[in-house]
Amino acid sequence: MTKLLRSQKFAVWLVAICFTLAILPGMASAAQTPVKNVIVLMTDGTGSTHITATRWFKGSPLALDEILTGGVRTYGAESIITDSAPAATAFATGYKTSDKFIGILPDKVTTPGVAELPDTLKTKPVPSVLEGAKLVGKATGLVATSNIQHASPAAYSAHWPDRNNYNEIAEQQVYLGIDVVLSGGKSYLLPKAQGGQRVDGENLIDVLKARGYGFVENRQDMLQFKGKKLWGMFAGEDMAYDIDRKQLAPQEPSLAEMTKKAIGLLSQNKNGFFLFVEGSKVDWASHANDPVGVISDLMAYDEAVKVALDFAKKDGNTLVMAFADHSNGGMAIGSKASDQTYSKTSVDRLLVPLKKAVLTGEGVEAVLAGNLEAGNIRQVMDEYYGISDLTNEEIQAIQKAKRGNLNYVVGPMISKRSIVGWTTTGHTGEDVFFYSFGPHHPSGLIENTEIAHSAAKAMGFSLKQVDSNLFIEAGEAFKAIGAEISLDAADPENKVLVVKKGTKKAELPLSKNIIKINGKIYEMNGITVIAPKTGKVYIPQQAVELVKAAGM
Repeated sequence: MTKLLRSQKFAVWLVAICFTLAILPGMASAAQTPVKNVIVLMTDGTGSTHITATRWFKGSPLALDEILTGGVRTYGAESIITDSAPAATAFATGYKTSDKFIGILPDKVTTPGVAELPDTLKTKPVPSVLEGAKLVGKATGLVATSNIQHASPAAYSAHWPDRNNYNEIAEQQVYLGIDVVLSGGKSYLLPKAQGGQRVDGENLIDVLKARGYGFVENRQDMLQFKGKKLWGMFAGEDMAYDIDRKQLAPQEPSLAEMTKKAIGLLSQNKNGFFLFVEGSKVDWASHANDPVGVISDLMAYDEAVKVALDFAKKDGNTLVMAFADHSNGGMAIGSKASDQTYSKTSVDRLLVPLKKAVLTGEGVEAVLAGNLEAGNIRQVMDEYYGISDLTNEEIQAIQKAKRGNLNYVVGPMISKRSIVGWTTTGHTGEDVFFYSFGPHHPSGLIENTEIAHSAAKAMGFSLKQVDSNLFIEAGEAFKAIGAEISLDAADPENKVLVVKKGTKKAELPLSKNIIKINGKIYEMNGITVIAPKTGKVYIPQQAVELVKAAGM
């Protein structure tokens, strides 16, 4: 299904050109002087204390400091404390949504100030600015240190009510046709029979290669790649924390290196590009109350911001926006240990314990490698985490820690030896900093939804117009031309929308951008998506045009 028939390319091209010419006038009116490029950089789970502690640790200003322009309100449709999925949906699509939803409208609204939706629109997929950028001919890219199917990059590239369905998200991402993807998450591209996690039997790496992508799995191959379309998967799941990477995963590139490579590849497009970059694991370190992981990955994120800023300053026609999706952990510089001395607190009181660590708690777990004898724990924690005075109770806590959760145990230990306080291991609901630079850059206190609209407007289109071209309801659209639809679920992991008119038939596999008409295969400018809660299927308008052009 992924191989195009050469004889059909001209027909698809002609339909696409006519379609694009028809929509561009309305889209271009959204901004009089569009920018060429937009780079969005987001650090997950980062509050003002995270930034402040990182600046103290670095000992000099951050690249972010130069472009501080305001703040972001982060609440979602159902909670004043947001999860990453609804937060990312807001800044990617312009809509606040429900918990765990990716790229779709909410099914319930309880937060004051968020508009209610009619039942007919609940859980409907809505386009991201990445999809809009593709529609106007720009190159697109995603960079992250989590698996690429994680909530934030997923909101730009998939539409599903469960952020944890990485197999579904991966399929939509591959068939969306993003030009450059650099991250972790290889497991969700491969079937279980080949060591991956997929249950549909599809090898998505083979799909990528058949579509002309380079595929790399280490830093050196990424740096040497010379083409235009690239997927780099540097880990089966998430990538290492930056401080751990240098010792435990040197084959992985840094976030700054991935950002620089993505910009270099995407900027080959004469129409410009849209790029989203996420420093993913600041959030994970915050959940664990591990300040070493927080500072490590915030410094790596700030280096990526500098890469983007350096490019934007030289280019002169690039909008850069940087922010956090929400805060996490209730991190504070000040704890019970500083209650009586806060007015005479030196920077050393904060930093000396933290600077002794050369790995995060996650890295320490990797070094321990299951050897939990007390003597080995003392040695490893002293050498790699800077704690030489472990108590017997702390050793026992390390020994009892569940696999994969040691950072949740040792993070609070190093925090206690510093003066880092935490109120929770969950997200928090305060406003976060907003940074921006370049033409049309927003400023002031803004809603997270405004970030999406600012990006779209800067590139010269409106998300509403993109929606009317990429996500129309299939039943109504095909009924209007006298065709009937049904859903073929004979293979529940590979469902197909079937369109019939007389003796002619079209087939649209769900979560893919392909349509098969009377045995001939075409690629479309968007994917076919089902809204599982309503059963409605949404398609690009181009699908209808192709069906009509085929005489149906």
